[in-house]
Order: sequence, then structure tokens, then C-alpha cells
Amino acid sequence: MLTRLCLFIAMLFAFALPVQAKEPMPIGVIGLSHDHVHWLFGNLKRGDVKIVGIVEKDRVLAKRYADQYGFSMALVYDDIGAMLDKAHPQAVAGFGPISDHVKIVRAAAPRGVHVMVEKPLALNAAEGREMAGLAQKHHVQVLTNYETSWYPTVAETKSILTAGQLGPVHKMVIHDGHQGPKTIGVSKEFLAWLTDPVQNGGGAVIDFGCYGANLMTYLNGGLHPVAVTATLRNFQPDNYPKVDDEATIIVDYADSQGVIQASWNWPVSRKDIEVYGTTGQVVADDRDTLRRWGSTPESVKTSELPARAAPFDDPFAWFNAVISGEVKPEPYDPGSLENNLIVLEILDAARQSAKTGKKVKLSNR
Repeated sequence: MLTRLCLFIAMLFAFALPVQAKEPMPIGVIGLSHDHVHWLFGNLKRGDVKIVGIVEKDRVLAKRYADQYGFSMALVYDDIGAMLDKAHPQAVAGFGPISDHVKIVRAAAPRGVHVMVEKPLALNAAEGREMAGLAQKHHVQVLTNYETSWYPTVAETKSILTAGQLGPVHKMVIHDGHQGPKTIGVSKEFLAWLTDPVQNGGGAVIDFGCYGANLMTYLNGGLHPVAVTATLRNFQPDNYPKVDDEATIIVDYADSQGVIQASWNWPVSRKDIEVYGTTGQVVADDRDTLRRWGSTPESVKTSELPARAAPFDDPFAWFNAVISGEVKPEPYDPGSLENNLIVLEILDAARQSAKTGKKVKLSNR
């Protein structure tokens, strides 16, 4: 029986219409324990990338994927360095524990190999800065993939804000999460590290708090927060004894405030954004539905937005386009290093605030 997670991933494939890239980019896959790797395998038919090597020490897991997607076990290596040196990928995509991200960049960057990892960029800001330093030194891209980066509603919200159509923005509220990884039926390999504070850095605060921090940074044009206050809770101790499953993060800026509500306790899966300006407001209910108000409740307009044009509809198409030079990421793009270093500062401060019970002040740049 398909789990809800598999159904969700199938929905992601439905938005990925076949679009042939100029040339498939040869990539290596580092890890198979993150269930989002199904997104990559399901989209290979687009022709944006081709897999030339896979690193996965768990041979049983690798064989399961090989049987499902029809690749040869000869592609599978135990060691990152060996795969990079023998398969010669132009880029790699990380699909393992967050704690592995810095190790991937340490191996790939000196070899001139570009990197994209699943969100968040790293366990903490210190590791993120190391990764950024390696990227700069070796002239490679180190990018981060978020599901919401490809949402039409996110792009439209950004356009509205850039045009100043809401007036000065004073508040953003972002909700992300679902019923919990165990409840929705993620794989046992994914669940093992997702609920391990050493490998994941926390629970819902990391898994879904990063979305809010990323989107706020993007929509605010890279504005740096001045303070962070957070509370972390655990409402399902039997399911998640080592990590939080509920996070509320208040991000203070000089002239505005953001609220991030990240949870493994929502009754439904959600990724939505509320933006409040002095002359209007926008609510992105999901990937496609956007509601917009002027200064009165009666002024609400609801739009169902079409999918974004390639390569902005898919992470691997975009990865190819960035590496080939076809696309240059805009300032503080959701996938960029500059955005995701701020994300890590916010998450570090959130964990510190929750631990101490105090507001954490940040340097205002």
C-alpha cells in the first residue's frame, strides 16, 4: 500500500512536465536515505540530469532503489571520493543526513564538483560558513533545494513585494509541516536520522523551521534579523523521544517581524505564507492558490496560478541551468548560499533561545 508520503512524491512528479534540457548534466547521488531522492529518480525522464554514480553504504537500501528504478548496482560506491574520481560527475546531489552535507562539500569542492543538498544547508552556521568558504575557494556552486522554491505562489508573492504593492511590510507568518514523519510513513532509513539530534540537528525546528527562515530571507530581500525568540515543544514523546516536534520562532527585524510555525503535529500537510503590508495582504495557501486583499475584506481576489516555466519548475533542471550558466540566481534566491547562511543563523539562534528561555540578539548588518 502506498503511504501518504509516496502519494505526495507522486504529486510532485505530476508538476514535472517532460522538458528536454540542452544536455543532461552528469551527476552523482550522495546517499539514498532521504525519501526526497524519489523526486530525482522520478524526474530523470525530463533529461536535465543523468546519474553516473551513487554513494550508499547500505547495500540493501541501494538494491531496493536499483530494483525500483532499474539502475545497475555497478553504479553504487561505498565512498564519496572513489565515486568522484571514477565516475567523474559534474555535480552531486546530497540525499542523506544533514550532518553529511559538510562532508560532501569537503570532498566535492576541491575536485571542482558542484553540490546541491536538500534543505537545510548544514547542521549549523559554522558548518555553513565552512561550506561557503570551500565554494568560494574552489569556484563551485553549493546550492540548497527546498520544495517551496518551485511554487508559483512564492514567485508571485515575491513579485508583488518587489513592486511595492502591499506598502511597507510589517509582518510575515509562515506555517510548514505535516502530521509527523512517523505518522505519514516515511522510510525507516529516513526516520532514523530525521529524529536524531546529532544527524539532523533537531526535529521540526530544523525539518520545517528552515522553510520559514528561507522564505522570509528571500521575500525580505536578504534583510538580516536583529533578534530571534523561540520555543520548542514535544507533544509526541513516544514517537520522537530525542527531538522537538513543535517549534514557534519569532524573527525580529528592524522594522518588521516574522513568525515561523513549524510542526509535526498539524492535522494536514501545509506550506503556506501570510504577508501583511500597510495597504494590503497576501496569503499563499499552497503551491498554486494565492489570495490577495487591498485595505478592505471585500477586496479579496483569489488566483490559481499555473506552473512556473522551466527551469524554475524543478530543482534538477534549475541545477543544470545554474551550472551551465543559463541561469544566474537572483540575490538571496532560496537556493543560494547567501540566503541559507542567514537561515542557519536563525536556526542556531532559535535553538539557543529555546534552550535558555531568552531572546537571542543578532548582529544587524
